[in-house]
Amino acid sequence: MKKLILIATLIISVVVVMAQEQKKKNGPEITFKTTTHEYGEIHLDGDGTYNFKFTNTGNEPLILSKPRSSCGCTVPKWPKEPILPGETNEIKVTYNTHKAGSFNKSVTIYSNAKNKAAVVLRIKGKVVKAPAEALPEKETSLGAAPVNK
Repeated sequence: MKKLILIATLIISVVVVMAQEQKKKNGPEITFKTTTHEYGEIHLDGDGTYNFKFTNTGNEPLILSKPRSSCGCTVPKWPKEPILPGETNEIKVTYNTHKAGSFNKSVTIYSNAKNKAAVVLRIKGKVVKAPAEALPEKETSLGAAPVNK
């Protein structure tokens, strides 16, 4: 009888420990396809927008709070509604390209994700002046007489 009680207690203990381990794995998780985007060269006043795609790989809804950008020239837009498990969404980051020069900016994303409470997204590149467009030259024949048709 004592052996039976000991075995039952041991089995119950193992089940409780396994349930606690499973409980730790519950929760939202955020997984980005990439956390860095290299624009290369962008023309002055060009499109400085990039969409960072992510997925909630956890088993509970993912909630993003207000992202923080490294400066006012970088503006993030993020989904305000909860992202359900398995859903994919995106964070749109726009860099202001009104000033020429190199840039290396970051946006920190805060969430309730169990794997990463904060994720840093980075954009890099160089804003350059657009090349001057040359107008085609008109061919003229100097000294030629006009032709009437």
